[in-house]
Amino acid sequence: MASSSRPKKPVHNVHNGVGQLRIIGGEWGSRKLSFPDVVGLRPTPDRVRETLFNWLAPYIGGAKVLDPFAGSGALFLEALSRGAAQGQALDASNVAVSSLKEHLGTLRCTTGQVQTADALRYLQTQAATEYDVVFLDPPFNQNLLPTVCALLEEQQWLAADAWIYTESETAPSTLGLPGSWRLHREQKSGRVYYALWHRLLESAA
Repeated sequence: MASSSRPKKPVHNVHNGVGQLRIIGGEWGSRKLSFPDVVGLRPTPDRVRETLFNWLAPYIGGAKVLDPFAGSGALFLEALSRGAAQGQALDASNVAVSSLKEHLGTLRCTTGQVQTADALRYLQTQAATEYDVVFLDPPFNQNLLPTVCALLEEQQWLAADAWIYTESETAPSTLGLPGSWRLHREQKSGRVYYALWHRLLESAA
């Protein structure tokens, strides 16, 4: 989850400046991990993650995943637990990145990489790798989502047959995302919209 201002979500098990997230399924299912109680940094709720990974179940095994706004790492760790072959996570918060690195060490995970980086700059300047699944949960109220999605397309960060998950404060139909993306599933929880998009180019059809 991103670590900037956004509509508040319920906070569970937060005490002494530390919160807990639970990995739901896969190799590390039921493992509980702490995350720093940084303002705005909250894991995607368990039930939303469970729904998302039910949607992604046929595609997550062996996938290369990218999480440019990793925050607590809930989505990133869930993907690796469920069989993603390789993952790259980014976050602008040093505290969040340090915590996620510790989790990868605790889990003895060597297939996930995490670094402190501004997502937009990273996508603009780094050599692109094609990812099969991308999680996009940018800070709200900054109009970041359309910009990030455009960069993923323009800089060739996506596999031809890619899946993209978005969290937004407005309905998916209003986001103006790339024309090659098709809305596969959507859900709303409180004031937050969750959606899964399928990028399918003609050449991959």
